[in-house]
Amino acid sequence: MKSSNMSERDTKAEPYRPIVERIVDSWAVGKPVNQFSNKANGYYRLTNYLLDYLIEHNRFPTGVHEMPEGRDRFNQIEPSFPVDFDMVIGDAVLPG
Repeated sequence: MKSSNMSERDTKAEPYRPIVERIVDSWAVGKPVNQFSNKANGYYRLTNYLLDYLIEHNRFPTGVHEMPEGRDRFNQIEPSFPVDFDMVIGDAVLPG
């Protein structure tokens, strides 16, 4: 049963979340870690970008996409960065 507090986006993202976490965790190996989140810099931006893309298109992105700039917990700008989804996705398969 879904929580009544879940947003529509969260509900749509739920089936994609496990594969996205595996993909982003794999991408994060060897990347510099953010000391406040203990995740690679850009981890959450990439996760959200990929979830939003899957919700909208129901397929993985291909080619190189520029991740948007972000802001850290101190409201400092974190630069955009490119992600080659052909490399990052590999042989991952959508649920379903």
